[in-house]
Amino acid sequence: MTGCRQNLPQLNGSLFLTDGGIETSLIYHHGIDLPLFAAYVLLESERGREALRSYYRDYLKIADERRVGFILESPTWRCSHGWGTRLGHSAGTIEAFNRKAITLMEELRGEVRTSHPVVISGNIGPRGDGYAPETQLTPDEAEDYHAHQIRTFADTAADMIAALTMTHTGEAIGVARAARSVGMPVVIAFTTETDGRLPSGEALGEAIEKVDEATGSAPVYYMINCAHPSHFTGALADGDWRSRIRGIRANASRKSHAELDNSDTLDPGDPAELAGDYTRLRRMLPHLSVFGGCCGTDHRHIEQICLGCQEVA
Repeated sequence: MTGCRQNLPQLNGSLFLTDGGIETSLIYHHGIDLPLFAAYVLLESERGREALRSYYRDYLKIADERRVGFILESPTWRCSHGWGTRLGHSAGTIEAFNRKAITLMEELRGEVRTSHPVVISGNIGPRGDGYAPETQLTPDEAEDYHAHQIRTFADTAADMIAALTMTHTGEAIGVARAARSVGMPVVIAFTTETDGRLPSGEALGEAIEKVDEATGSAPVYYMINCAHPSHFTGALADGDWRSRIRGIRANASRKSHAELDNSDTLDPGDPAELAGDYTRLRRMLPHLSVFGGCCGTDHRHIEQICLGCQEVA
């Protein structure tokens, strides 16, 4: 499906899948070194690109077999100029990597023979550490920082922008503004600590309301990612803002961010148990329609999640 920027098919309420924890899967299951957790570096070689194709095809197969839509998130969470500089890449090189990523997503979408929609999403991540925002950006600083990557995606076949693992509202507001300025639909995914609050200490509901107020409700919807459902389910008890949440990309592990950061082994949790958490969330939040995973999850988790959520539907 192309040309769906103004009419994203996942907004009609039908079930959509996306992938799991790409970085943890590539590192722990495929034995691939990712400097600074940057998957985009694999785009530099044919061997790396084939590893990415193989990774995404596992998920596309599930979506095809279960007859649901799919969102192809580009492997560009770290592909911004700040992280690129740390990896020795110039602004021009970073732009080229972002373009190559969307081209790869186009190739994968072209392989799909199902009639169910496949959406291409330009994935961006936080300027700093997704687990601990040492420095919180103002909206102006965030808009200036993320504009380069977002402008690049706007000039490709990407249908939308997804900002994952946002840790505070200032950065989320800046991302939303930058996307709006180039006419790109944008999704904001906040992460939470074990208490259901953002790493900045902001309450989840207050953060969504603050971003909406500051941007005229620019994000097409919100997601929660990089936290276990047990960490944030309690924060979803009430509030009109809950209708703005349409997606979940949870961690497999119940461990805190600090515990995961200091671990040198993968905690994959229990795929069936995680799927049960997702089905409970779908009953709580009837607008939920996008389901994927984050750290520690792989295609096995997503398959179980899909089966559970289809039963709820």
